[in-house]
Amino acid sequence: MMTTMEVANSQLERFASKARKEIVRMSFESKSPHLGSSLSVVDILIAAYWSGLNVDPENPYDEGRDRLIFSKGHAAAALYSVLALRGFFSIDLLDTYAREDTLLGEHPIANALPGLEAATGSLGHGLSIGVGVALANKIKNNNAKTIVVISDGECNEGSVWEAAMFAPAHDLDNLMVVVDFNKWQATGRSREVLSLDSLEEKWKAFGWSTYEVNGHDMSELADAMNYFPDNSCKPIAVIAHTVKGKGVSFMEDDNNWHYRIPTEDEVGKAILELTIK
Repeated sequence: MMTTMEVANSQLERFASKARKEIVRMSFESKSPHLGSSLSVVDILIAAYWSGLNVDPENPYDEGRDRLIFSKGHAAAALYSVLALRGFFSIDLLDTYAREDTLLGEHPIANALPGLEAATGSLGHGLSIGVGVALANKIKNNNAKTIVVISDGECNEGSVWEAAMFAPAHDLDNLMVVVDFNKWQATGRSREVLSLDSLEEKWKAFGWSTYEVNGHDMSELADAMNYFPDNSCKPIAVIAHTVKGKGVSFMEDDNNWHYRIPTEDEVGKAILELTIK
């Protein structure tokens, strides 16, 4: 099985830029929302698939593979673009996103294509799936790791905290949750909808080893994922501070892009900003 790739941060940033350009294009061509949510999570996924996970796109169903459960299913365009760039399937398939009879739905379809580990998007369930996978690996003495990517708004769901209590009770140090903390959810600021402060302290109180990182810094993200497990014998929670709409100046930290579709002119401006010379 292929070991984790070692890629320079500059190259990872180029992959992230390519992914973001694909996401903008996919939103425009399919007339699908959740563009801002997809842009905020790209760097987390790039760091995971090029640094944090032991996976082989040529052998995607290897029993010993690490798994990423993408609980933030409404941002599926980000997952698809990253998986395509990593070689799990042809990048040409991105042209079918959110179209009739597509395998790339607006929310992931489990096992529809390599790399799609779970059907997600009904928020609050991905961590429970990840807990089950991690527990199964423990029982089977399989050293594979599981990373679950969730949104900050998703932390409103009680099922997240049930799973958060279960994991340390069963010593699931092979489990990591990464919170894409872009500070927004569908209807407003996450901290105004429910009291999320402090996310790091909340996860710590639930028995997790916790870290806060810049969710757009490849070095910080890679370090957190590479030192997993961290010898604490606890599951790990990474609070990744991100910006909704990251990479496109007129979309950044603007919650209108939770639902807005870009115009052709806006697509051109976004692509220009995202092109790395």
